[in-house]
Amino acid sequence: MSKLGNLGARLHRGEVGYDFVGNRKIWYSLSILITITAIVGLAVRGLNMGIEFQGGAVFNTPKTSVSVAQAQEYAEEASGHDAIVQKLGSGDDAKLRIQVSGIDTDQADKVSAELADKLGVNENDVTGELVGPSWGEQIANKAWQGLGIFLVLVVIYLAIAFEWRMALAAFVALIHDITITVGIYALVGFEVTPGTVIGLLTILGYSLYDTVVVFDSLKEQTKDITKQTRWTYSDVANRSINSTLVRSINTTVVALLPVAGLLFIGGGFLGAGMLNDISLSLFVGLAAGAYSSIFIATPLVADLKEREPQMKALKKRVLAKRAQGAAQGEAPEPQVADEYYDDEPEDAAPAVVGPRNQPSSRNRGRGRPSGKRR
Repeated sequence: MSKLGNLGARLHRGEVGYDFVGNRKIWYSLSILITITAIVGLAVRGLNMGIEFQGGAVFNTPKTSVSVAQAQEYAEEASGHDAIVQKLGSGDDAKLRIQVSGIDTDQADKVSAELADKLGVNENDVTGELVGPSWGEQIANKAWQGLGIFLVLVVIYLAIAFEWRMALAAFVALIHDITITVGIYALVGFEVTPGTVIGLLTILGYSLYDTVVVFDSLKEQTKDITKQTRWTYSDVANRSINSTLVRSINTTVVALLPVAGLLFIGGGFLGAGMLNDISLSLFVGLAAGAYSSIFIATPLVADLKEREPQMKALKKRVLAKRAQGAAQGEAPEPQVADEYYDDEPEDAAPAVVGPRNQPSSRNRGRGRPSGKRR
């Protein structure tokens, strides 16, 4: 078995683990800092909306030896507006795609003529396409409607399948992912296109998947948790995160690799800039979704659950028992739940809550009788 696979098995059995829930204040602080940075970037720099949302024109030129930087300068001088230039193809003689926002039909004809003159090509070979802002506005409205419907359905489903606290935690995690992704777009300055909107809606599914995997494990392991006095809800929540940790990492890495290829190789080295709009949202969103599932959603559920009177009482009993054991010189219990509650009566149905193959505290130090007389 590989080292990563062995680590995953040990995490699942509870032999090793990290106290994610116990250190939740660190993760909350880090998330708040990242979110504030994203909001400030969004407020100060704003989003670089594409022509689909602002309106404008797209010009496609024949093969030319003019550089991208020089073509951008020509386009901005001719139009008086910011321009985005992308090289289509490779080599010195490549076609150019020039986007100029905020111009109408009369301005587009003038810009097309000036571009043809400065690029040294025939005016008839420069093709232009006008895009009205109303189309982008319709796309944006539909995207907001789709996002709202998605979030409502997610909250309803999780409230029915699990409980309202898990639904609230998942909702917070999704808002967290969206905010960070949009903030990164503002800070980086990448153009926002319909592809960006599609990528943003796509990442929500990935983020929700990781969160539901942990929640399902947590729901299963906390059945009849109040019938024992060894583990608090936070202990079992932490166990759930650790048992699914390697699975979440593997899923995220496998999803990020092709997206990274689009972003860094396709958009960077190959110059296919049109890939950046969707690949950046996917890359940032997938990473943020994996982070929020582990460090935000489940610790938040533990916080909400331990506000319940019965969970407060359970925690009080568990801490009292641990303090009593420490006073008697007993070794402290590991902060990971056991598969069976050891202090249940033998005829009670066992509740599955944690690591396998750990001896009961009642039987430690006592071997199994051999049946032979001495």
